Amino acid sequence: MNAELSPEEKEQLLSALHARFEKNGNRHAGVEWAKVKKKLEGSPGKLWSLNEMERTGGEPDVIGYDKNTDEYIFYDCSAESPKGRRSLCYDRAALDARKEFKPENSAVDAAEAMGIELLTEQQYRELQQTGNFDTKTSSWVKTPDEVRKLGGAVFCDRRYNTVFLYHNGADSYYAARGFRGVLRV
Repeated sequence: MNAELSPEEKEQLLSALHARFEKNGNRHAGVEWAKVKKKLEGSPGKLWSLNEMERTGGEPDVIGYDKNTDEYIFYDCSAESPKGRRSLCYDRAALDARKEFKPENSAVDAAEAMGIELLTEQQYRELQQTGNFDTKTSSWVKTPDEVRKLGGAVFCDRRYNTVFLYHNGADSYYAARGFRGVLRV
């Protein structure tokens, strides 16, 4: 983690982020791209994480700005759960508990390797206020400790114009379930 992008990769990523930012102004009203870009250019490790979000199909975009911490907040904004992050169980404990047919990785481990965090249920619902996401897929969200201690994990999706929160065994994995991340820059 925290590898640096080449100048060409950096320029390509900034160009993609800028185009997405301009196209989806409803996600970040009042936020200026020049300020976001300046912050990104001073954060090579965060740029690398955003590139990982982009590379795995997350289509990251600015969702807001935290005045208290002076940070821009990026969420994965792909229409469906990112293709490069599906078929994962919830966390390392769940992956280790599987006796056979283990998935390649877990959502929590993959997010950590990318330098991002899974969206919480609240963040997932905030994202859904900006558009319709996961109408054919679902996404693991950060699971409360009390649920995880009992072997479960939670995920969300959007069906019937409603955001649903569901539960599953943490060791389960499906081709249509991935995870969405958040990164603060």
